[in-house]
Amino acid sequence: MQDEAVDERGARRGGQPAADLVRPVSEALAAADLARARALVEGLEPADLADLIEHLEAEQRTSLIEALGSAFRPEVLSELDATVRDQLLPALPKDLVAKAVAELETDDAAYLLESLDPAARQEILARIPTGERVAVERNLEYPQETAGRLMQTDFVAVPPFWTVGRVIDHMREAEELPETFSDIYVVDPSFHVLGSVDLSRLLRTKREVGIDTIMDANRHVVVATADQEEMARQFERYDLKSAPVVDANKRLVGVVTVDDVVDVIEEEAEEDILRLGGVGNESVADNVIDIVRNRFSWLFINLGTALLSASVIKLFDATIDQMVALAVLMPIVASTGGNAATQTMTVTVRALATRELGPLNTARVIAREASVGLINGLVFAAIMGSVVLLWFGVGKLGLVIAAAMICNFMAAALAGILIPLTLTRAGFDPAVASGVFVTMVTDVVGFFAFLGLASLWLV
Repeated sequence: MQDEAVDERGARRGGQPAADLVRPVSEALAAADLARARALVEGLEPADLADLIEHLEAEQRTSLIEALGSAFRPEVLSELDATVRDQLLPALPKDLVAKAVAELETDDAAYLLESLDPAARQEILARIPTGERVAVERNLEYPQETAGRLMQTDFVAVPPFWTVGRVIDHMREAEELPETFSDIYVVDPSFHVLGSVDLSRLLRTKREVGIDTIMDANRHVVVATADQEEMARQFERYDLKSAPVVDANKRLVGVVTVDDVVDVIEEEAEEDILRLGGVGNESVADNVIDIVRNRFSWLFINLGTALLSASVIKLFDATIDQMVALAVLMPIVASTGGNAATQTMTVTVRALATRELGPLNTARVIAREASVGLINGLVFAAIMGSVVLLWFGVGKLGLVIAAAMICNFMAAALAGILIPLTLTRAGFDPAVASGVFVTMVTDVVGFFAFLGLASLWLV
């Protein structure tokens, strides 16, 4: 049995994903063969083990972590999906969670504790040393999705009058320094950031040189209360690999590194995609009730807008009765307009999120999208007019759908950009609400234009 585990680990290290271990680990846990389960996951990186845990049944997750005992690395918990984390933490022994919080960096520790109720959080914090507890509590004081929540409170800060040699000696002798760092921050007695020195530059400079002569005084700082998306934008814009975090009094309180920002960028992109689909912060680990509750509200609103579109069709039911071909062609007008609007809306919402679309270029972008809508409308009008003429042999019907296509493509282009802009100006998240309203506009305009023109020209 042990040899089989070794063979499976060897196959995984040869390129097989950690997910391939889900079945054998699950079978080992179901058979209460904890030794084999430990052997199967031995050597997995924290991110890979977290991925494996997410794929296990809820009761098996706790069993595997307890089976690993002292070999379990706390970093695994910080890699878990938020939904899985929230389900798992209350089931784990408090001592295990407290040990993980004490060993993790402060931002990862705050991630573990943020979803717990205050009583459980305080119980865990009471079990860790005072220094670590104060640092984690400082992170938790800041709202979620801010720089303060993501920062690490361990950093290297030195006064400007030190020499390079003294800084190097300090790094060698001081015990309470971060395990890894790339920047040394130069601060005044009040801990205001004066500049920073890259570690590589420090090591290439002679010992007697003053630290203030080689520091970068134009260091970009991040306010602890800044939104994490704005912070990530600064990293991207200025090619930062780390940034000092300051409080309201401009005093250095922590540092954010690029690995945290990568997670933020991925999280924000995922959030935008999910909201465009009307599913909020849904996760594959959510249960049925949570998913239904999450999706119901926007489906209900979408039902209302669909009824509005249906009422437009009802206005022209006599026209449709006289020419059945109209019922055949209506979905074409609505679907092409909806797809065109979705394209414009997606580009607009992303441009608003990245601040690429603002007051200075709004008019130009609106004009550009209107031009795109007009050109696409003319092209597809010609295509559909020809198709309808060949299909039904009615020239006027081809002209009707051609004119309706032009109207709907123009409406799609304008709705796709103006609705997200309007929602943003009103203080709403355009990624959440745009899709429903944009679809409503293209359906209503498409049906009204097509059926209205048909009733005037054909009936």
